[in-house]
Amino acid sequence: MAVGIFDSGLGGLTVHQAVAGALPEVAFVYYGDNAHAPYGVRDADDIYALTCRGVERLWDEGCDLVILACNTASAAALRRMQDAWVPADKRVLGVFVPLIEALTERHWGDNSPPREVAVKHVALFATPATVASRAFQRELAFRAIGVDVEAQPCGGVVDAIEAGDEILAEALVRSHVEALKRRMPHPQAAVLGCTHYPLLAAVFQEALGPGVRVYSQADLVAESLRDYLARRPEFRGPGQVAKFLTTGDPARVSSKATQFLRRGIAFQAA
Repeated sequence: MAVGIFDSGLGGLTVHQAVAGALPEVAFVYYGDNAHAPYGVRDADDIYALTCRGVERLWDEGCDLVILACNTASAAALRRMQDAWVPADKRVLGVFVPLIEALTERHWGDNSPPREVAVKHVALFATPATVASRAFQRELAFRAIGVDVEAQPCGGVVDAIEAGDEILAEALVRSHVEALKRRMPHPQAAVLGCTHYPLLAAVFQEALGPGVRVYSQADLVAESLRDYLARRPEFRGPGQVAKFLTTGDPARVSSKATQFLRRGIAFQAA
């Protein structure tokens, strides 16, 4: 049984690490579209086409369920894919669901009218494409009222992380937090709306201050996936082999991934 993890590059490895730890009996196949990263500066049609191509490759690996461990793909492509492209015997899920479940303290299957929640002021840090899509605000509005969301497009952060430039990445994070706090001086919660950003969670927390709760996705996604597979075991695909696939240069991506997670990871050509 295998499950696919799709990302535009290396950020989804934070999700892979969490879900693999939570579900050691499942073979996870990771697909990083490193040749086309970052997605955050691409238009919606381009993101959709690239995401569909990667998901099809994971289906070929026997992954009937694919997690889009990429907020940009989840924001710009997922709804369109689910409405008109994904066949009945497959599933493609995004990473917004667990975040909004945690933020609103209600389960995704709860279809009662939106209600007031404890958190009133939320800072969203994400790629420019995710911010432009307003997907997070749209999904949140289905479940909560009276929540003010201030979104900050974090240009350059993914590029710096993918390049292994931690000093630049940290400087950019502090700059983006300062920019957001000029518009929302006292956020109660902050959402790290990109799977690269958990690597800099401590930097976000320090810049935001101790009174702000920072929501990161990896562990929330892992918990939700475990629950989903318990309820829908038919989507544990027939694949048996765990692997890491990339559209980029496998040797270079393997080196960056090893630096990224501080453990050896060997990618092969997709």
